[in-house]
Parts: sequence; C-alpha cells; structure tokens
Amino acid sequence: MYRLFAGNLNEECGVLGVYGVENAKDLMYYGLHTIQHRGQEGAGIVTVDKNGVMHRVKGMGLVTEVFNAENLRSLSGDMAIGHVHYTVGNKTGIENIQPFLFHHYTGDFAICHNGSVVNSNELRRFLEDQGSIFQSTSDSEILAHLIKREQPTAITVNVILEALNKLEGAFAYLIMTRDKLYCCRDKHGLRPLSIGTLGSGYVVSSETCVFEVTGAKYLRDVEPGEVVVLDREGLHSYNYSMYKRHYMCAMEFVYFSRPDSDIEGLNVHTFRKETGKLIYRDLPVDDADIVIGVPDSSLSAAIGYAEASGVPYEMGLIKSKYIGRTFIQPSQELREKGVRMKLSAVPSIVKDKKVVLIDDSIVRGTTSKRIVRLLREAGAKEVHVRIASPQLVNPCFYGVDTTSHDDLICRHHTDDEVCKMIGADSLAFLSVDALYEAGRRSELCTACFDGNYPTQLYSSIEIESKKESEVVKGGK
Repeated sequence: MYRLFAGNLNEECGVLGVYGVENAKDLMYYGLHTIQHRGQEGAGIVTVDKNGVMHRVKGMGLVTEVFNAENLRSLSGDMAIGHVHYTVGNKTGIENIQPFLFHHYTGDFAICHNGSVVNSNELRRFLEDQGSIFQSTSDSEILAHLIKREQPTAITVNVILEALNKLEGAFAYLIMTRDKLYCCRDKHGLRPLSIGTLGSGYVVSSETCVFEVTGAKYLRDVEPGEVVVLDREGLHSYNYSMYKRHYMCAMEFVYFSRPDSDIEGLNVHTFRKETGKLIYRDLPVDDADIVIGVPDSSLSAAIGYAEASGVPYEMGLIKSKYIGRTFIQPSQELREKGVRMKLSAVPSIVKDKKVVLIDDSIVRGTTSKRIVRLLREAGAKEVHVRIASPQLVNPCFYGVDTTSHDDLICRHHTDDEVCKMIGADSLAFLSVDALYEAGRRSELCTACFDGNYPTQLYSSIEIESKKESEVVKGGK
C-alpha cells in the first residue's frame, strides 16, 4: 500500500463496544466511521444474537468499504464489539484484522484491542512452549490464549483479571462472551477507553466523539487497572491491579484523537488551542503576517497562536477530504506530486506573507519539507515553523508506528539542521513542560520526547538499541 503522507504518525487502532442496544450493528457502523482516523487499513464487527451465537464481518479497507447493507444484515443482536485497524510492524494481513472470534467448547468469545503489549514476544514463546498455536501476530490473540490457559472452562472475570496481570504495556481491551462485555484498560492509563449510556444500554469507545454521533451520554472512563463488566444486571467494576497511574499518551492530545473528544475530562481542542498560546508565549515569530495550521490536527493550535499573538489566522492550506488509501502504486510523477493531492496552498492568501506554520509534530521530516515547499511555491515570503510538541527522539513501543530510531529525524539532527532540511526560515518546538501546562496535568507519557518510559520494555528496547548500535558502527 502506498501512503501519500509516509512521514505522518499513525496510531494502531480504535475499539468500540455496544451492550444492550437494539440493532447494535447500525450503531457500530456509524461509531466505527467516527473513529476511522485511528485506523484506515481494516475494520471488523462481531455481534451476539439472542441465541448466543456470534456473527462476524471483517475485511481490509475503510469502514465504508468493508461493510454494506448485505453483510450488515448478517450481524444481528444487541451486543457487539468492533475495531478499526492500522498496521504497525509485522501486524499486516487479513489474519490480523480484529475483532478475533474464538470458538471453544465452553463457549465462543471475541476480543479486540488498542495498544501494544511490550512483553508479547516473551508471552508468545511461553504459550507456544505450552502448546498454543497462533493464527496471527496480534497481541489480542495472546490474551485469548492466556485466558483459556488459566481457565479451560467458561470465562469468568477472575480469569480475565489473572490474565491481564501477565501483560505489560499499553492497552484497551474489549472481550465479549455470549452474555457479557468486559472493558479492560492498562494499569498505566496509556490508552483511553470511555463508557457512555444509551437508553438502558451502553456504548464503550476509544474516543468520546462516538457518543455525540450515536446519541449516547458520557458516563465515565474505564480507570487504569480496571475491568468494567457490562451484563443484564448493569455495570460492575473490578481491579486487576492496585498500581494505578494516569500516564495518558501525550500524542493522544497532540495528534491522534479528534478535537471533539474528551480525554480524562479534558477536551482535545482545548488542549491543542492552549499549546498554540504557549508557542506564542515561548517561541514567538516577530512581525508575522499570518498564522496557518496544517489540517486537521494542527488547526486548533494555530487558532490558539493567532488569538494570543493578534496575528490573523488564515486557511492557507486546504486538505482534500477524498484522498485516503490506495492499493494502486501511482506513477513516479504522481508520487512526486502526491502531497498536492492531499494538501494545496492558497496563493492569494500566502503570497508575499511572512507565515507562521503550526504543525503537531515532525517525524521523518518528509511531510514538513513538502509543505514548506508548497507555501514557497505559492509565494510565501518567509515560512517559520512552530511545532506543538517537543522533538520526537525516542521510539514508541505502545502502539504507535515509530518503533525505530531510524524513523526520527530529530534524533539524528539538531534543530538548526532539521530547519535547513525542511527548508524553513526558522524552526522551534514546544517543551515537555509546556505540554503538562497545557493539559494542567501532573502525569503524561512523554517517552517519545524524553525517554521516560512508564513501563518495563522487555526485549523491545533491547532489539532497537542493538539496531541503533549497529547503525552507528556502520557509519550511517
């Protein structure tokens, strides 16, 4: 698959659950479409009908490509879980599209999750030594094997609690049996998971923006280290760990989540707008003419900068809403012009202007370079880039596709060097302290910026450190 913006960050996936809502499939379809931005390479839904029989539809592609009127009719029942998928590492192919459906003589069950288990290699080897045979490379399948190893009979909440205690990393799991929905979140609070009510039923989602679309009312978040069980008697809470922190991934606020979502009580747009104000306070551009944000995730920060500085905010970049995935390799000419298919500059707005360009992050630098070039070709006099996050200098092992030092331009170059490489007149990054200030938070996961990983990393960091050492020795 060819990605027009190969330099962008991508989050692994999003999860959605429905309990006790008639025609759950319809809500699932619209809900998954709402969190499509979290995964655009595959989608799936599993439902449970009134007889306790599970039905599944999944496939490669966008939600609108995977589901249609005919296959949605096969998904009967008032309980369902669903998933949108983004490929990270070796988790490619239809076999890794979730939810997973497991058939067992004690009762079928389905699982989907968002995040990454950092001790997955160790657990997989252990389980394989015990006789487990895996059909995918997904962490979700690891949890399924752990559950059935702990309890070969019917699944109980205690079995799930015990299995979750063996996992280390970032995750939000949904586990569905014929009559219960289990909602599980990692003890570090790295990945979001929220619960809403809809009539007498429930909606569970990676992002609260789903509630507005589906008509659900926000109830609460699943807490770190908590398992919430939804059944005919209502909502029940269990703790699988007494260690509870709120190390929410900072990039959920900066980039991944929709601006109309709330994360642990804080609106994403509000957070991003505040980062823009802090950029002006700490990293101002003198005598600027206009402020431009890179659509869509940077627009809120650009608005904040404009409000704080008094410099006009303008729509100097326009994003096409109809360019997404393609499985067709375009010609070299189209590859060179790929950025124009997704973004275009507005000459009448940027011509002869000293531009403050606000973006959320710089990963590999390729996208930033193309955007700066677009603005200059449209006539911009100067382009001063301000980034609403710190320099990305460390890999993420928690479900984001920056799992290698090689991906990160700021790890290998100074700010001045990166500035020259992207063709900007100046470049500056928001500080880690400013992120905490913007969210009025005392805890965040900022490992990709400062290397302070909240969990043990097992073999993941060892493998990556060895790779980097070999690269250094090789003189790359």
